[in-house]
Amino acid sequence: MDNKESLGLVLYNKNYREDDKLVKIFTEIAGKRMFFVKHASKSKVASVIHPLTVADFLMKINQTGLSYIDDYNAMETYPNINQDLYRLAYASYVMSLADAAIPDNEADSQLFAFLKKTLDLMEEGLDYEIVTNIFEIQILERFGVRLNFHECVFCHRVGLPFDFSHKYSGPLCPQHLQEDAHRNHLDPNVLYLLDQFQNVHFDDLKIISLKPEMKAKLRQFIDELYEDYVGIHLKSKKFIDDLDQWGQIMKSNDPSK
Repeated sequence: MDNKESLGLVLYNKNYREDDKLVKIFTEIAGKRMFFVKHASKSKVASVIHPLTVADFLMKINQTGLSYIDDYNAMETYPNINQDLYRLAYASYVMSLADAAIPDNEADSQLFAFLKKTLDLMEEGLDYEIVTNIFEIQILERFGVRLNFHECVFCHRVGLPFDFSHKYSGPLCPQHLQEDAHRNHLDPNVLYLLDQFQNVHFDDLKIISLKPEMKAKLRQFIDELYEDYVGIHLKSKKFIDDLDQWGQIMKSNDPSK
């Protein structure tokens, strides 16, 4: 085993024999690892093995099996996320996406930093739906999906009211709409925003505000992209969908609306 110190984000934990736990941690220097914590409730690391906890972990890294946490030096939590069911649902989803996007035991400090920054922005109060959309679009490459939202796939012109073609995996300008009879018939603003999302740096993102109607269009199209090009079905995403349906039902039953 290798002794290492690394920042780590707890993705989830689960019970394992009586009071023991298995804890999945995305570490900055050693990738995603499963850690065994014996007598978890009485352990000195009990406070830092909960999901959405970031800590500076002192670890024993096993290359072939379970790893172990020796201690930690500092910790950080996300109280605003944890107090808001919707924000928590979206935070859980982006963590699940990151978990699905790369193999275990494979270091990816760039994805670690991107995931942590995404959660930090949610904690700070930026629109968690749009922050999630940006994360979804930028993480597509980790699934081997590289999509063009910037230029017509035929003439390569830019800055036009594009539609999207799944057949050609990219935009169609007004002169080439006839190339795909089954094109999406998207609001052109959707592709404009996705082009922005694909290239935006979170450090430059201070304020984001979109109307609910546009957020719904983005959500529907990104779901289509993930269904067609990625094909994963995460429980955390289904929970978000169920929450949205429940919210719509509550609004429709509100006599003040």
